[in-house]
Amino acid sequence: MFLEALKKQNSELIQSAILLLRQGKILPDTYVIDVDRFRENAKKIKQKADECGVKLFAMTKQLGRNPILARILIDECGFEGAVCVDFKEALSLHEQGIKIAHVGHLVQPPKHVLEKLICEIKPEIITVYSIEKAREIAEAASECGVVQDIMLKFYQEGDHLYPNQESGFRLSELDEVIDQLQTLPSINIAGITHFPCFLFDNESQTTRPTQNLVTAQKAIEKLSQKGIEITHRNYPSATSCETLPLIKAQGGTHGEPGHALTGTTPANIGGSQPETIAMVYVTEVSHVHEGRTFCFGGGNYSRSQIEGALVFADESNDGDLFPVCPSDLSSIDYYFQLDGEASVSSPVVMAFRTQLFVTRSDVALVKGISTGAPRLVGLFDTQGRQIQR
Repeated sequence: MFLEALKKQNSELIQSAILLLRQGKILPDTYVIDVDRFRENAKKIKQKADECGVKLFAMTKQLGRNPILARILIDECGFEGAVCVDFKEALSLHEQGIKIAHVGHLVQPPKHVLEKLICEIKPEIITVYSIEKAREIAEAASECGVVQDIMLKFYQEGDHLYPNQESGFRLSELDEVIDQLQTLPSINIAGITHFPCFLFDNESQTTRPTQNLVTAQKAIEKLSQKGIEITHRNYPSATSCETLPLIKAQGGTHGEPGHALTGTTPANIGGSQPETIAMVYVTEVSHVHEGRTFCFGGGNYSRSQIEGALVFADESNDGDLFPVCPSDLSSIDYYFQLDGEASVSSPVVMAFRTQLFVTRSDVALVKGISTGAPRLVGLFDTQGRQIQR
């Protein structure tokens, strides 16, 4: 999906990844992240956000919940804190000393995590989309002697909800929902969110607002009429240099950069965006069977839209492009299959849209790529734990 952008924006990353594989410093099924480019991307996004008056929560799930990268975003670049897609991410990053800003969206925190979450981790805000969960949060906050800010998610017919992510209060029931929430102690309604608020449009080749954003804005308007001030108008999805002015124009206060940090937003397929490619997937040919090449797998993501792979048969060639065969989602991704025959043990490089935390890959953080002297600074699993080899 991003091979052309990779070659255009960061060809040194390809050669560095191959070198590390050939030296045995990384193994097949590894995502290699260019830490220097990652930092540059983060600074570009933060600068644009500051120009737009938009605050940033750092999305780390795509990066394998990596603590080193999270510290770059929060401690060096000034992001407000991490947004944790689920409670496991919140617990993991907190153990690493990472500031947690937002939890509950997309996954609600379970009951027996709430006391630790509210009393110890102390997130800035928690997204809520059921009265029952709001009641549990209120009880935990009361026991801790604090008032917990919460963010609500409303939906209506015509909104875009991904499978297995369906959630939210019905917009038509907003009055009843607010009446019930306002009877609960120790919580404060401070925000509105939805997802996705922006999506890439293939026809226009631009990222555009969705119906979800309209729903969020209607909810904010209704709450304002009820005298409730919304300080967090959080409009996630595709947060980048391209979309931050859109967030500002739509009245948003917060964004959650994720893929833009590695230059892998759909808008960057052609390598046209300010954020440059900072991550590749590296594997190796295992064997050939019936005219197809099988590469060690483990890093597949069903929505990757991967199309091709570069195979490096020897140290002198620049890589041969092989089509990637569509994956059978009913099977385990033991291998990536390529259409054609390649030599066993040849390095293979791919660049595609992924979510590291749902894979079983390794994550290699590398510095010095642009200088031609790549240096491995850490190996991690996709849950942010360091690997010792």
